[in-house]
Amino acid sequence: MQGDFITRIRSSYNQLTKAEKKVADYILANPKDVLFMSITDLAEACDVGDTSVFRFCKTMELKGYQEFKMMLSLSISEGQGELDQFTGNNISLDDSFGELAKKVLNTNINALTETYSLIREEDFSQAIDMLHKARRIFFFGVGASMLTAMKAMNKFLRIENKVFGIQDTHMQAMAAATMSGEDVAVMFSYSGATKDTIHVAEVAKKAGARIICVTRFVKSPLRAYADIVLLSGANEGPLQGGSTSAEISQLFLVDLLYMEYYRRYFERCSRNNEKTSASVLEKLC
Repeated sequence: MQGDFITRIRSSYNQLTKAEKKVADYILANPKDVLFMSITDLAEACDVGDTSVFRFCKTMELKGYQEFKMMLSLSISEGQGELDQFTGNNISLDDSFGELAKKVLNTNINALTETYSLIREEDFSQAIDMLHKARRIFFFGVGASMLTAMKAMNKFLRIENKVFGIQDTHMQAMAAATMSGEDVAVMFSYSGATKDTIHVAEVAKKAGARIICVTRFVKSPLRAYADIVLLSGANEGPLQGGSTSAEISQLFLVDLLYMEYYRRYFERCSRNNEKTSASVLEKLC
C-alpha cells in the first residue's frame, strides 16, 4: 500500500522551506502535468533551482525525482483503473480487444505526430554535418534507450565504417574518455536525467567530443552537455519505463537521421550498403 502521496504533501506543507512550498504549490495545482515534466521543467515552472526540487524530494523522504514522480503517479491513479497507472492511456479493464488496439494505435500515432511537429530542419542539418565530419561516431544509451542506440548503430553500420555501440555503462565511460574533438557521441535518454548517461556525456564533453542528444525534454540535466538536441514527442509516465511509444518516437528520429545522411552522401553510402549487404548474403535463406 503506497498511501496517498498528495495527502502526504499537504500534511508536510508546514515543514517545507519557502522554495519547497513553491514546488509543493505547483504540484498540488498541476499534479497530472508534473508527471510529464523533467526536473528542470518543474524547477523553472516554480521559479526555483533544480536543487530546490531535489531537496523537496528528500524532505518527502524519497530517493530522488524519479521516485517522486512514481509516487505521484500512484496517488493520481487511485480509482482510475488498475491499468491506467501503468499505461497512461486511459486503458480500462472493461475495454474490448478492439478498443484496446485502437487506444494503443492512437498513442503511437500521437507520439509520431508530436515528434514530427518538434523537428527543426536546421538542427538536423547540423547533426548530419557533425556525423559526416566525425572521425568516430558512438551511440550511447542506458536501459530501453540503449536498445535504440544499438538499433541506430546497426543502421549506420550498413553505410559507415566509423560507428560504434557499447552496451556496458562502464565501457561507455571508458570509450567516452578516449574521444576527441573529431568524434561525435549520440546520446539517447528519454528523461535526459539518467545518471549513467549524464556521466558518459560529461566525460565525452570533457574529452572534447561533440554531442547530439535525443530526448523528450529540451530542459534537462543532459542538455547542459549537448551541442544539438533532437526532441521526441511521446509522453511516458513514471510507471511506463521503456514504453513502446517512446521508443517509436526515438526510432523515427533515427530513421530520419539515417535517410537524410544516406540521401546527402548517396554515392558513398550506396557503395558501403552494397558491401555490407553482400557480406551477410550467404547467411540469409
